[in-house]
Amino acid sequence: MMVFSKCAGVMFTVDLVTGDDSTITIEGAWGLGEYVVQGTVTPDNFRIKKDDLSIVSKIINAKPVQLVRKAGGDCEELPVPEKLQKASVLTEEQVKELAAYAKAIEKHYGCYMDMEWGVDERDGKIWLLQARPETVWSARMTDKKTVSEGEPMETTTERTIVVKGLPASPGRAAGKAHVILDPARIGEFKDGEILVTTMTAPDWVPAMKKARAIVTDAGGMTCHASIVSRELGIPCIVGTKSRSTEATTTIRDGAEITVDATNGVVYEGYVEDLVKAKDSHAEGGVMTVAEAAPITGTKIYMNLGNPDMAEKYSVLPCDGIGLMREEFIWTTFIHEHPLYLIEIGHPERVVDQLAEGIRKMCQAMAPRPVTLRFSDFKSSEYRDLKGGDKFEPNESSALLGWRGASRYYDPKYIEAFKLELKAVRKVREEFGLKNLNVMVPFCRRVDEMEKIVALMDAEGLHRGPDFKVWLMAEIPSNIILADQFNKFVDGYSIGSNDLTMLVMGCDRDNETVASLFDERNLAVKRAIRHLIEVAHGEGKTVSICGQAPSVYPDFTEFLIKSGIDSISVNPDVVASTRKSVAQIEQRILMDSLTGKGRADAEDYMVSLCSGFCTDRALCFR
Repeated sequence: MMVFSKCAGVMFTVDLVTGDDSTITIEGAWGLGEYVVQGTVTPDNFRIKKDDLSIVSKIINAKPVQLVRKAGGDCEELPVPEKLQKASVLTEEQVKELAAYAKAIEKHYGCYMDMEWGVDERDGKIWLLQARPETVWSARMTDKKTVSEGEPMETTTERTIVVKGLPASPGRAAGKAHVILDPARIGEFKDGEILVTTMTAPDWVPAMKKARAIVTDAGGMTCHASIVSRELGIPCIVGTKSRSTEATTTIRDGAEITVDATNGVVYEGYVEDLVKAKDSHAEGGVMTVAEAAPITGTKIYMNLGNPDMAEKYSVLPCDGIGLMREEFIWTTFIHEHPLYLIEIGHPERVVDQLAEGIRKMCQAMAPRPVTLRFSDFKSSEYRDLKGGDKFEPNESSALLGWRGASRYYDPKYIEAFKLELKAVRKVREEFGLKNLNVMVPFCRRVDEMEKIVALMDAEGLHRGPDFKVWLMAEIPSNIILADQFNKFVDGYSIGSNDLTMLVMGCDRDNETVASLFDERNLAVKRAIRHLIEVAHGEGKTVSICGQAPSVYPDFTEFLIKSGIDSISVNPDVVASTRKSVAQIEQRILMDSLTGKGRADAEDYMVSLCSGFCTDRALCFR
């Protein structure tokens, strides 16, 4: 029911400018709350201390107009009586009553809250109209809880370094280390512990989701632990072994440690100034005010495979999901080999579990597009699923073996791939989520792509205006034969990690040659630019979902100047990447006004047409 609001407004359990969570902020104006939210009037502002509900400050502003409900149900704007225009909309008692509600609601939900309220003009009763997590500072509240609530924490000011490694996923956390060397012991891992191991694999994801932080012996910036940790928003340090000491032998099981994954250092004990949130007021620090996301010509997508994180990250300023890895659903929810489930008569488990995970992602992001990458386990990883031993070969080099597209049409696996297609169709048709598109990984040959598209057609999935099929461009043949692949795809997503590895002949997970692995090598950049030119020549789009744009600003600038259509990055850098891309695009256009970089500007503006405009001069004018 509608409240006949004499006055209404909003309140927050955190200061939106400074992030100070010791106060509650209430704003209100006469009439309905819409004019407060829209900014039509400058509302009264009250700040209340949480601990004793005392009013810290009160600002009463002139409020000349109000939006009120008419008897028939419509709303109309009316002038506020002159004697009330500069009067407070709330009494001190009402301010404290509202603040008490806000404090209780925050305690109930466990995060900073954004609420709306109204005071009924008939009886003066206060109504709470809405309560939801505050979107700017709410996520940071979790970061402050670096040790489980209720757990006694004795901090130290000393910084005794235990191990060092690569800062793979930034952040800081403290807790008890749980050293696990045998994957069979993953079930022993508890919520809030710090996972210390040699290296993670897809079947470790359930434990990784529970971890407060992750530290590994091996790995680089593109290893499994790094990629998954960034998607989950968990601090992670990898490659400690390459820094002369290794985590699993140096960190004692059960030891209290502090992980500074921003700088790649693990400290002994709970280091006080890293564990506790800094008080910006005490230090006289300057807080950054949240700013609106800039508009960019280049779309900014997000890499996210965990359906349970979709709702949390849906508020980020991204244009959709550029890469949803199906493997998360297999290792977190299904756990069993698809051919094994077919053999025991339960193929529906694959369809239903995949569809449910995909649905969560598509629903949270709608109407923004979601691109699902079909399964890309290696045979060694499939073998780890229940029943997998019977169906998987032993390959000396699984990384270059039976994976991706080569499985989908193979008689030994085709029935399992059809289950993936049925799940996609279920999401699109039964759940009605038409924002779902698909991507084919590791497709070596053009005839493979042709067979897979034919398989999709046979299962009722037809390429069209609202269903796109992308190819993961990660093999040199995808680049060299792009003019032929164009016939069977709507676009490409560059997997810069594998592409660099195969162009340079350099194993990205091999520490010995890690220094040679560089996405910015000229050979890789030439391959990418060639793909963009050939794809745009036939109206196909090109994105990139590798790690490089998240790490190297100069590489991002190269991509934009080359005319890339979109960039897909991990959640932790979505906002910063959008800002960086906006600055690069603006600089290209500004340079053109002074004559500097005019060719770059023309190349960029023409690239936005994706080949549809043939008159370069007219396009630039």
